Amino acid sequence: MTASTAPGGSVRRGKLRDAAWLTAQRVTAYGWVLLVLELALLAFLTAGTYELIVPLERPVSTDYVSFYAAGALADAGTPALAYNYDAHYAAQQQAAQPGIVYNYFFYPPVMLLLCGVLAWLPYLLSFFVFQFSGLALFVAMARGILAKPGWSWLPPLLASPAGFYVFGLGQNSFLSAALFGGATLVVDRRPWLGGLLFGLLCYKPHFGLLIPIALLAGQHWRALASATLTVLGLVAASVALFGVQTWKAFFETFATSPAIYESGRITLAGFVSVFGGARVTGLPPSAAYAIQAASALVVAGLVAWAWYRRCSIEVRAAMLIAGTFLAVPLALVYDLTIVAGAGLWLVRAGRRDGFLPYEKMLLVLAFLVPVMSRGAALQLYLPVGVLGALIPMALAVRRALRERRGTAAA
Repeated sequence: MTASTAPGGSVRRGKLRDAAWLTAQRVTAYGWVLLVLELALLAFLTAGTYELIVPLERPVSTDYVSFYAAGALADAGTPALAYNYDAHYAAQQQAAQPGIVYNYFFYPPVMLLLCGVLAWLPYLLSFFVFQFSGLALFVAMARGILAKPGWSWLPPLLASPAGFYVFGLGQNSFLSAALFGGATLVVDRRPWLGGLLFGLLCYKPHFGLLIPIALLAGQHWRALASATLTVLGLVAASVALFGVQTWKAFFETFATSPAIYESGRITLAGFVSVFGGARVTGLPPSAAYAIQAASALVVAGLVAWAWYRRCSIEVRAAMLIAGTFLAVPLALVYDLTIVAGAGLWLVRAGRRDGFLPYEKMLLVLAFLVPVMSRGAALQLYLPVGVLGALIPMALAVRRALRERRGTAAA
């Protein structure tokens, strides 16, 4: 009897293939355990930033200080200085403490509309208001997608390793995930609201790359019009409040951003894009961009096909969200919180139609990618981070093909 035909081997394959042991109750229990561990680690790291464990060579801060400093400059009547290194760095040190590491601000002036409001509050209070507000919207989005009564799904959602990075670094991915996932949730039933949510995402414009393709292919004209009007309205508001000069300063600063990301000044181990994965393996920027462009063309075609063929919303939404991260060169580990929306749609599809072979285990693997990606990149030069979007994209394509075969058979 060979290993492949041994009863034990069949049992092990069955456990991976069907993962019947991974019940909702166990997922909730594992979520609680992981959440407790993450909260303990977050408390430890927070204590470390205040030198309660060991003395630090220089003070540290979070990425949020970049948003707060930009908002403070806008409130002071000098919004264009948010794109001036010296002025922005001075504002960051004033908000936190002298000597912190500089955090870049490559966001368009529409982001200043939000940053300016946040800067009305004291720095720490502003941080917690922003993070918990974003988290509340993220939870509401997840509840809408899962459409599952009760709150047993909440512990694993809160324990998402990508979410740990969001809160620890003070990033905006909870808000981005809520807008992107929320838009896919309502785009079929309430297209004007869906378009509005898509449009509000323009403060991270690269994440909107595939949205017009999906809406055009799916003939969602009202959603497309709503998204366009929302973007134009936000741009007009930013011009009215901050002036054309601020946009000029933004474009000048934005033009320098590729060199920053290519140089490794922002660690490549934090990237979860195809471009970042190619760079982690040692490829030069030119080759990495070529691979990224090929990936973008493939996923754009797949997204257009799924939306044109009117696949189920679970499949279309998962492909759009996950495909975006395979199409854009800039996506960092905390941005995988947005990809969680694709995972939620696939879980909903699995609960409705049954999970496909190996689907549960692959979703678990995608969920854990943020835990493994940095170490794999630094120690083994492996682009594990890209699996965070590649896995849900592949699963969504698999379901799309299955739906089309079922339609053809019917």
